[in-house]
Amino acid sequence: MLTSPLADAPAIREPRHAPVAHVTRAGVVEGTHYGSVVVLDGDGRLRFHLGDAEAACYPRSALKPVQAVAMVRAGLPLDGELLALAMGSHSGEERHLAATRRILALAGLTEDDLRNVPDLPYGPAVRDTWIRQDRPPSRLAQNCSGKHAAMLTLCKLNGWPLDDYDAPEHPLQRVIAEVVEDLTGQRIAHVTVDGCGTPLFAVSLHGLARAAARIATGAPGTPEFRVADALRSHPEMASGAGRDVARLMQAVPGLLAKDGFEGVQIAALPDGRAVALKIADGADRARIPVTAAALALAGVDPRLLTGFAGEPTFGGGRPVGGVRPAAALEPAALLARP
Repeated sequence: MLTSPLADAPAIREPRHAPVAHVTRAGVVEGTHYGSVVVLDGDGRLRFHLGDAEAACYPRSALKPVQAVAMVRAGLPLDGELLALAMGSHSGEERHLAATRRILALAGLTEDDLRNVPDLPYGPAVRDTWIRQDRPPSRLAQNCSGKHAAMLTLCKLNGWPLDDYDAPEHPLQRVIAEVVEDLTGQRIAHVTVDGCGTPLFAVSLHGLARAAARIATGAPGTPEFRVADALRSHPEMASGAGRDVARLMQAVPGLLAKDGFEGVQIAALPDGRAVALKIADGADRARIPVTAAALALAGVDPRLLTGFAGEPTFGGGRPVGGVRPAAALEPAALLARP
């Protein structure tokens, strides 16, 4: 059920991105990543924004916690590590594959019932092992298999068709679309197909941050709380060993975070402070340092974020620079805003 009137859909336009990160070499800026960032206060007010937080964008897998809330509202009986996997972009580790099979088994289903695209594991080390073992791509190994298994299980429990659960007009996807609008507080601007085959909904970064805040502040017993608790408690089931988004949640107490392809990231705290960002060129190397800078602007202790300063650039095998947030994301920029 919608909790308040919805704002109009965000405009579909060429985003007015701004510089968000620089690649430096020996103190000289060698390259620049553009993007957009939004930071919300605990009361939902806009604390900071850079670039174009109101244009329509595709959240990619950063939308998975919202999809998970929709499924829990519709009766998905998962919790803990299985619910974390249901909103995950997993690395394809054996624990991820085994947990996906467990979700399917709850409804008497198998890998053959999945409709996601067969792929090799997303985690580089796991993928290399598969290649050495000459293992073929599989639907189970594809990074969205946990989400697809949860979707199938919910369809089976609700008596919905299984063979087209990924179609936009399917009852499951209509439920998800309604919850996307509810949690973001705005109409969906456009619907297309995500990489794994399920519907992908265009919203604004501002709306995406609102959705993250709604989930992170969910009251005990609500679907939002169950989703947030699962993700916070099992970050590596939603990603993988050593993945930056898992390390970020482990470093910042109470943080809920989810990344998405093409440089999208959300993060939110239990008091409602939230950030959402998009790196325009999709470069993953800029995503985490910009996220850390946005969290610092939201009031997170910078000492908790020292491990997320960005990867170095090398010269002759030695570090000679790195990826750093643009000056507009430094704390002084917040103080200078009217």
